[in-house]
Amino acid sequence: MFVTKIRPRVSETDGVGHINNTFVPVWFEAGREEIFRILTPDLSFKNWHLAVVNMNVDFTNQIHFGTEVEVRTWVHRFGNKSFMLYEEMFQGEILCAKGTVTYVYMDYQAQKSAAIPEPIRNELQKHLKET
Repeated sequence: MFVTKIRPRVSETDGVGHINNTFVPVWFEAGREEIFRILTPDLSFKNWHLAVVNMNVDFTNQIHFGTEVEVRTWVHRFGNKSFMLYEEMFQGEILCAKGTVTYVYMDYQAQKSAAIPEPIRNELQKHLKET
């Protein structure tokens, strides 16, 4: 599991007084940086191999300005050319959102999906969420 801390900003707070729901997917993506480093250690888009093909978010509680948020990210499962992440977002001890995202490993020069290389698969395996 990877853990990322997020500091909510005033500008992310909407008129109802909670963090606007459009920021939750952005914060989940921030929690994926170490996953991105497994696939592209230098984070260079020139060497990028990921494409999002599906994303789901369930909002379970409100998030407010003034208290840090923790994003927890696991590998949920993976296949030959794709993998799914599972994420949870907590403010304090309260689960505020959970979701999944599926990425396809891409060969952008050929403009098609490709098999995830074995060294990457082995590293992703280390971060599988236990059921």
